[in-house]
Amino acid sequence: MSDLSHPIFARLYPRLDAGCAKAGGDANRAELLAGASGRVLEVGAGYGANFAHYPPEVTEVVAVEPEPRLRARAARAAARAPVPVTVRPGRAERLDVDDASFDVAVASLVLCSVRDPVRALAEFRRVLKPGGELRYYEHVRARTPGKVRFQRYADVVWPFLVAGCHVSRPTDEWIVGSGFTVREERRFEFPTSGRANPASPHVIGVAVRD
Repeated sequence: MSDLSHPIFARLYPRLDAGCAKAGGDANRAELLAGASGRVLEVGAGYGANFAHYPPEVTEVVAVEPEPRLRARAARAAARAPVPVTVRPGRAERLDVDDASFDVAVASLVLCSVRDPVRALAEFRRVLKPGGELRYYEHVRARTPGKVRFQRYADVVWPFLVAGCHVSRPTDEWIVGSGFTVREERRFEFPTSGRANPASPHVIGVAVRD
């Protein structure tokens, strides 16, 4: 099954994300996609928040989203996108697309919640052309012992409240270990006053398929 139903989260997330957008989330998404070109696969597209930020050099976006309510909203957002976007069901761990068929893969606030992120990264590598880009915008494990402990405690309950999201995953380290070379990366706290937020450590980067 490609669907993964989270009806409460699907209703709440667009509202929560609207607040994040005003706090700088839109700028982060624009940074993530700046310079992207060619054929793009976006995995875990949600309700289509990234679509408006794709530059004109992108010729096509195939957007995969397993949650049916979010996918329906993404389909409506695709109709307003500045580039051609096709929305389809699917999961990160088993992408129904050909090997080496995309120039860019986009993971935007999704590797925190997939069931097997290492397998998902292997799928990203499979579908990218040699030299293709993985563009990622994720919250990740902190670098200070105190914050890491806070994240681990939070992960006891956080995934049940936020559709499987985990806050203590070292996603940036897994990317390096999955056959990618990081070309550029920026670590930051978001929101900036995020000391009491276990999901505040973020990273935006571009990694190239080896």
